[in-house]
Amino acid sequence: MSARAADEAPRLREMHGPSAFAGGWQRFVHLTWTIALTDFRLTYFGSVLGYLWSLVRPFLTFAVLLVVFTQIFNAGKGVPHFAPMLLLGVVLFLFFAEATNSAVSAVVNRESLVRKMQFPRLVIPLSVVLTAALNLAVNLVPVAIFVLASGVEVRATWLLAPIVVLALVAFASGVAMILSSLYVRFRDVAPIWAVVSQVLFYGSAVIYTIDQVPGDWKRLVLANPVASLIQLSRTWVVDPAQGTPAQIMGGAAWGLVPLAVGIAVLALGLWVFNHEAPRIAERL
Repeated sequence: MSARAADEAPRLREMHGPSAFAGGWQRFVHLTWTIALTDFRLTYFGSVLGYLWSLVRPFLTFAVLLVVFTQIFNAGKGVPHFAPMLLLGVVLFLFFAEATNSAVSAVVNRESLVRKMQFPRLVIPLSVVLTAALNLAVNLVPVAIFVLASGVEVRATWLLAPIVVLALVAFASGVAMILSSLYVRFRDVAPIWAVVSQVLFYGSAVIYTIDQVPGDWKRLVLANPVASLIQLSRTWVVDPAQGTPAQIMGGAAWGLVPLAVGIAVLALGLWVFNHEAPRIAERL
């Protein structure tokens, strides 16, 4: 490197800002956890019911859907343990929706942090996802109680449930990184994602079982990682007869499709955010 280039490097870093991981991994993890935990606590600060409010949305949504789709449309007719499967799907999808919708404007809302030269900007979308994951952890406790009260047998496959949660958190993180970085440049991302998330809700087998999807449409639905993870959770936690995505799609090769999609989205999210991170401050 020439002397001139060496002199220019600090000025360019100051102009464009730090990368997504500035400051080292230990500091990165500490900041992500601290911000997520602080936001989680502040959400219910001063509230009489406190964390119970985190249960209101998923359980109210579940109650409405259960009444509508069992009493009016008979969607759960003949499906063993339809209620716990519906509740599990609602809670998991609402986590994904909360994490990604909140992440869209997260970087813009944290402008004061973004303008700090040594602040690792990837902390912002990941802390949003982690906050939603803490809400999910709170919600899964009454879900487990409801599943047991519904007469579902406890099985060894319950021990696999954390895999579903971790995979869903990883996929949500990939989407969150893409949305939060693109929103800085394109404010149309917010209304577009609001529509897309609604489409995903109806296309992720939340309010119906995969058996009710006709023919080859099953493969299309389960190519969506959210739908596949909901299907896995229902099979491992509620009813083994529901089948894993690989069994339903027609073999292990097909079952790798949602996994490949999830890994691709996570990798793309890391690449996009890291590419955009040095220029975020100047675009705000």
